[in-house]
Amino acid sequence: MTTRREFLGSMTLPLGASAAVAMLSARAAAVPARLLEELAATAGAAEQIAQDEDFWLPIQQAFTPDRSLVNFNNGGVSPAPRIVQESQRRHMELANTASAFVLWRLQEPRREAVREQVAAQWGIDAEEIAFTRNSSESLQTCQLGMDLARGEEVLTTTHDYPRMLTTFRQRERRDGVRLVQVKIPIPCEDPGAVVRVFEEAITPRTRMILMSHIVNITGQILPVKAVVAMARARGIPVVVDGAHALAHFEFKISDLECDYYGVSLHKWLHAPHGTGLLYVRREKIKDLWPLMACEDKQATDIRKYEEIG
Repeated sequence: MTTRREFLGSMTLPLGASAAVAMLSARAAAVPARLLEELAATAGAAEQIAQDEDFWLPIQQAFTPDRSLVNFNNGGVSPAPRIVQESQRRHMELANTASAFVLWRLQEPRREAVREQVAAQWGIDAEEIAFTRNSSESLQTCQLGMDLARGEEVLTTTHDYPRMLTTFRQRERRDGVRLVQVKIPIPCEDPGAVVRVFEEAITPRTRMILMSHIVNITGQILPVKAVVAMARARGIPVVVDGAHALAHFEFKISDLECDYYGVSLHKWLHAPHGTGLLYVRREKIKDLWPLMACEDKQATDIRKYEEIG
């Protein structure tokens, strides 16, 4: 019986082909925008497109993986394309030429143009998004930033991300809140069944719901908008873990009508490692404390979540 290791080993390129691929790397330093346009315009079945090696080779060569390894986990931290790595390197080198001047006078103001572009891409207000370092920082800002009293409950599922469950368990130990976890059907073809699971677990003490947009364990897309509507009717905010959703499939954050959304940009968006996004609906900013202290005058400014020292 052929093992997985033997199967993958049989797919290794012969020496001549490997040399040819290496020579192509110089011309494929980045993924040209035209390739993405071609992909969108390509006619034919998905299987036909997937087998078009001439199309995919420049995209493959736009990345810089260790070719002696086969990486099955590109979701935790996706590899940044060569063009992203080179841009990041240039900015870092520039910052080291005159740190204080470059960082605060040149580079930091440029964040605002990026904020506008990202907001436009996902249909939200630029004054409602903050740049963080990853999904965990974005989500923990919400989990730790809401005022909760002893005995009040936070509701999530048994499939939510371990770090987020650890955050709630710390609040249990520190603040005396109660973590309630529900099981969602696997698989679940009925979105209404997921909504009912959350709805039936709500009590008069429920103060927050955390749910994944895409469950990282199973890949299931949950009906966020429907859960948000159900919870909002009961006055309960929903924090959405979008770590594996943004740029993975087509949607806009505005479509979800949620109050809070946290995501890592270095996953499916292939942004530089250590970049994340936090969306907070404008009217919710004032009452959500940042992880690091801010001045009172920043109370309603989304940028208070970017004050990381």
